[in-house]
Amino acid sequence: MTTHVLSDTRVLTGRSLTHILRSPDTIITTAVTPIALMLLFVYVLGGAINTGTDESYIDYMLPGILLITIASGIAYTAYRLFLDMQGGIFERFQSMPIARSSVLWGHVLTSLVSNLISVAIVIGVALIMGFRTGASVGAWLAVAGILVLFTLALTWLAVIAGLSAKTVDGASAFSYPLIFLPFISSAFVPTDSMPAPVAWFAENQPVTSIVNTIRALFSEQPVGSEIWIALAWLVGILVVAYVWAVAIYRQLTPHQMQSGLGLLRAGRAPSHV
Repeated sequence: MTTHVLSDTRVLTGRSLTHILRSPDTIITTAVTPIALMLLFVYVLGGAINTGTDESYIDYMLPGILLITIASGIAYTAYRLFLDMQGGIFERFQSMPIARSSVLWGHVLTSLVSNLISVAIVIGVALIMGFRTGASVGAWLAVAGILVLFTLALTWLAVIAGLSAKTVDGASAFSYPLIFLPFISSAFVPTDSMPAPVAWFAENQPVTSIVNTIRALFSEQPVGSEIWIALAWLVGILVVAYVWAVAIYRQLTPHQMQSGLGLLRAGRAPSHV
């Protein structure tokens, strides 16, 4: 059964990735907004912002920019999932002996790959702009792990939106609050510079602990308890979003799927699949 699920997921992920490769503007568009924000904050606003540290402003704000990159990118997952539902692709998959979870995991893994590519592009531009870190290989792997968890958690939220939306605009609009959440955190300015009620919210929402953890890893500082708070938020959101998304999907599809994935595996599926 496990082999069947993995094989189905691989085929459906390949299908989604093919769509991305045919339309690379998705990744380019996702990277444009955070890059524009970096340029704005570093070269226009950065000189007027006191972070209370000796590090350059781009070093300070890059963790928040990386989260914004991912929050922008997951909107496309909800969009593509909604189009699949409206285009009848789900009904076609229901006539095949496909593991139910593989249909959703194909979209989720595609989101993970495309968002990590966007993150790599943003980091590359940040390096050109002066971002520097002495982080060890272990610290970089820890940052990558946190970003992967963040992407998976938000992507499963995107799956919920894609399955529940009534319009294509509604499918992607849910990501707007996620994109703006880093602005009310420690991503761009220290929270102690904010009014008390705003500071309380900023210090107790998930983005702040995630940003602080990534910033500490990049600057070779102790992460303290922040990493455990960040991981608790990420795992909690991921588990709740996954369970919720699967529950919605079970209501939209029959309990058993009936005929074959052979058309997709043999490459004989219609071109719009």
